[in-house]
Amino acid sequence: MTTVVAPVAEEIARALASLDLEAVRATYWAQNEFIHLERLLPPSVVEPMVEEVERARPAVNRNYIPRHKKGGSVSYYTLVEQAPTILALYRAPAFIRFLASLAGRPLQPCPESDPHACALYFYTEPGDHIGFHYDTSYYKGTRYTVLLGLVERSSSRLVCRLHKDDPAREVCELALATEPGTLVLFHGDKLWHKITPLGENEERVSLTLEYVTDPGMTPVKRFVSNMKDAIAYFGFRSVFGIRRVD
Repeated sequence: MTTVVAPVAEEIARALASLDLEAVRATYWAQNEFIHLERLLPPSVVEPMVEEVERARPAVNRNYIPRHKKGGSVSYYTLVEQAPTILALYRAPAFIRFLASLAGRPLQPCPESDPHACALYFYTEPGDHIGFHYDTSYYKGTRYTVLLGLVERSSSRLVCRLHKDDPAREVCELALATEPGTLVLFHGDKLWHKITPLGENEERVSLTLEYVTDPGMTPVKRFVSNMKDAIAYFGFRSVFGIRRVD
């Protein structure tokens, strides 16, 4: 993996250096801890990740929750073994410093035991979607979500309702295409969001990365979190089975 990490880290650092950090930070806070950066990451980083999408595709676990969710997912445990470029992004120090500078607080990757720490979401069948929700944190600290577009051949959209949790602000709704390299960052407990249903002969694959301010979690909440991930995302074998993590 060392042959992958260094060049990826350098490309990420270059992409971030091109941003007006103060302007991005101001927009992030004006939008209630939400930012959307179109095609932030260059093809030199995105294309190897798309190759890893194909490598991980046989491991997709599909699930269906009536009136809420339909689609496929690949957990962190699989990505650790099959997706070195994705893991290099997740762990890149410059990337984590960038996210922390926007959030205004130190951030760190989720514990190795969290299958949701870094995951792929596959929308590949007509009607695949997820309904409105918050990315509720079970951690003692705050959880921040990064969404990165990798495959976008669809009419499906990420719909975000900003300020829904703030009665003093007017709700603003955005419908966004997550083109390859496009990045979205938000405070998990503040953004009400969904993915609209996939159409015929369409495909959408996105990467989610989770970071926390405090990785502590009570045993009860860890059990609840794992059950949610097993039922709604990755399957019981992936979440509770024997696995290897680096």
